[in-house]
Amino acid sequence: MAAPLIALLDVNTLVALHDSEHVHHSLVLDWFETIVAAGWASFPLAQNGCLRVMSQPQYPNARSFGVLSGALAATFKGPQHAFWNDDSSLLDERRFRHDRNHGHRQLTDLYLPALAVRHKARLVTLDGGIAASAVVGASAHHLVTLAA
Repeated sequence: MAAPLIALLDVNTLVALHDSEHVHHSLVLDWFETIVAAGWASFPLAQNGCLRVMSQPQYPNARSFGVLSGALAATFKGPQHAFWNDDSSLLDERRFRHDRNHGHRQLTDLYLPALAVRHKARLVTLDGGIAASAVVGASAHHLVTLAA
C-alpha cells in the first residue's frame, strides 16, 4: 500500500481552517486533524491569499494583519508542515495542456494541481470547479474537494 499523499491546502481551505466562524470551519478542521500526521504543505500564493482575504476590513471575521500572521505562523511551525516555493510557470508546456484551459478564471485552478503533481501531493480545496485535465500527469488522485 502506498503512503498517503501530502495535502496541499489552497487559500479557501486555509481561510476556513483559521476562521472559526467560517461556514466550512468544522468540516476543514475535522478533515485536517485526520491528515495532519501524514503531512501537509503550503506555498506563498496560498499563505499570502489567506492573509489578504482575512485581513480585509470587509471580511466578516476580519483580523489585523499582525494577529492573523501570528496565528498562521503558529500553524505553519509544526513538524508536519512543508513550505513549497512557487517555482513553476503556467507557460511551461511540459506541465500544462494549454488547449484545455477554458479562460482567465482558471489560471490559479491550473497552477494548484500542477504544484500538487510536481510534489506528489494532493490539492485540498473547497472549490468543486477545479478540473485537473489541463495539467499533465494530474488525475482525480491529486484532488480532494471537501465541499462543493
